[in-house]
Amino acid sequence: MNNADVACLLFAPLTIRGFTAPNRVMVSPMQQYASDDSGKANDLHLVQLGRFAMGGAGMVIAEATAIEPIGRMSHTDLGLWSDEQIEPLARVASFISSQGSIPGIQLVHAGRKASMQAPWDGMGPLTQADMARGEAPWETIGPSAISPGPGWQVPLEMTGADIIRNVGLWASAARRAADAGFRIIDLHGAHGYLLHAFLSPISNHRTDRYGGSLENRMRFPLEVVSAIRAAIPADCALFYRLSVLDGIEGGWTVEDSLIFCRELLALGVDVIDCSSGGAISDRTSDVRVRRGYAFHAPYSRAMRDGLDDGLVATVGLIVDPHQAEAILRSGDADIVAIGRELLADPNWTHHARNVLLGESYDDWPQEAGWWLDKRVGALRKLQDSGETPMTRYQDSTM
Repeated sequence: MNNADVACLLFAPLTIRGFTAPNRVMVSPMQQYASDDSGKANDLHLVQLGRFAMGGAGMVIAEATAIEPIGRMSHTDLGLWSDEQIEPLARVASFISSQGSIPGIQLVHAGRKASMQAPWDGMGPLTQADMARGEAPWETIGPSAISPGPGWQVPLEMTGADIIRNVGLWASAARRAADAGFRIIDLHGAHGYLLHAFLSPISNHRTDRYGGSLENRMRFPLEVVSAIRAAIPADCALFYRLSVLDGIEGGWTVEDSLIFCRELLALGVDVIDCSSGGAISDRTSDVRVRRGYAFHAPYSRAMRDGLDDGLVATVGLIVDPHQAEAILRSGDADIVAIGRELLADPNWTHHARNVLLGESYDDWPQEAGWWLDKRVGALRKLQDSGETPMTRYQDSTM
């Protein structure tokens, strides 16, 4: 597509495998810490994700969902390690689809950064003190017996048999996600979780075929991708969230990411979902990553420029419609992933359309759009008359 030929790229449809998203706005996965030890979705997840679809987002990605109990970040994460967890998530996927959005879900194994507290309880590693809330710590696993930071557990180093078993768990969870009706499966390969931990020389000190050279460190994540691609329908899209760099001396680099992403695309990954950092628990140590507006755009641009095919998404403090459009038009990314801005305004996508394409409520859910369209006429009459919301009270004694 020639960018110059499209009036508004943010609202240009985007075809990926077996679906066409109505626009380039993707809801970034955001943990709600709202489940329980069952790992099942509940009404909060339905409402939380459903309102983003009603708000016009083209792709809605459910929060990171664990492939096994010990792969959860916290006791309150979603899971897809059991067939019993399919039906509650199918309800969510069905509603998202009914609103014209494409439903997706992120899969994760937290690895050595598992067994943690919810943010409002400290967001640190679980300890015996957390058992007062009924949240006992559990044993974690990783590529090497290296703690992610002070006070965190030292994970058990995975054996070859553990790795083979884990690959199977990823494939089974992805199959369940597809059975639940999700059209996008986004693998969480960033922020120090298990897939990233194998890639980064900070956390992977193995001396077998899964450690040492770049080729060996990439082996486990690539085996996971290959197994998932074989387990899901051909028209189901596969996204990979990647920490493009660790931002730490001796860590994973942009150049490593380009080599890795070429392999991902060859195995059937459709979108590289670009993030950064998180190799260790102290994110403030990622000194090379400045967190300004659209702070991952330089990294998504590096992936987009360095890869021959595939699509690239970027995330991180994307807050303004003109900013989102500029990201796409400049070639920094093909998709904008928006998170916290949508928490503040679930209708951000509809508002962005009005800003970029002119005020109209035709694309809103008709139950709301009909009323809002009538409201426009009433407000214009008042504005033309010179009346303001404070006219009635302007002479009032405060």
